Amino acid sequence: MLFAAGLGTRLKPLTDHCPKALVEIDGQPLLALTLERLIAEGFEQVVVNVHHFASMIKEYLASHPFDIDIQISDESDELLDTGGGLRKALSLFHEDSDPILIHNVDILSNAPLSAFYESCRGEMAGLMVSRRQSTRHLLFDDQLRLCGWQNMTNGQVKSPFAELHPETQQHFAFSGIHCVDPQIAQYMQGRPSRFPIVDFYLSICDKVQIQAHPQENLRLLDVGKLDSLDKARAFLREG
Repeated sequence: MLFAAGLGTRLKPLTDHCPKALVEIDGQPLLALTLERLIAEGFEQVVVNVHHFASMIKEYLASHPFDIDIQISDESDELLDTGGGLRKALSLFHEDSDPILIHNVDILSNAPLSAFYESCRGEMAGLMVSRRQSTRHLLFDDQLRLCGWQNMTNGQVKSPFAELHPETQQHFAFSGIHCVDPQIAQYMQGRPSRFPIVDFYLSICDKVQIQAHPQENLRLLDVGKLDSLDKARAFLREG
């Protein structure tokens, strides 16, 4: 599942005329860079969600065929955020689908995607995390099960556990790469059409296992702001 529906407001004015997914790094759109990475890791079916300049993404995929099954989850009528976007897209995966890898279109990394995918089998959700500088941390217990979230700037904590003490938990930064069992759909029933996936995970982590998968030596770049474009070019040139 490739999240490509966002408005890309932090990349304005580039995204005034094209979707974030088609912003180019050294002549290659983020969408192509991510798809090629997924193909190299052995993935054969990808669902791409679209909203902002949806027709441009559809036209790009039609005119640049990739040698895998790519389907579109169209959110043109309403941007559903990451949780709602996943729920809508689930119907496009095979009913007996294996776990679903979720990847943001604006993430560049050296993450071992296929190895991470395999390690998530049997889990309701697995989150790729690392110990790196971040203003927002996910909190995990000693068994690396998700139990909360903390804003490190203002101290705000989100958790279904009333007596959670953040200082006693393991802190990791989320990579934007995760994996879910399609059965997670049962926990999405009754939610509004639009909701963020991390808040959803936090709301159910006292009921189901949501596991951290820490990565050593993870190099990750969020290409979400204009000042990250030069860093992205350097990242790709370094291989």
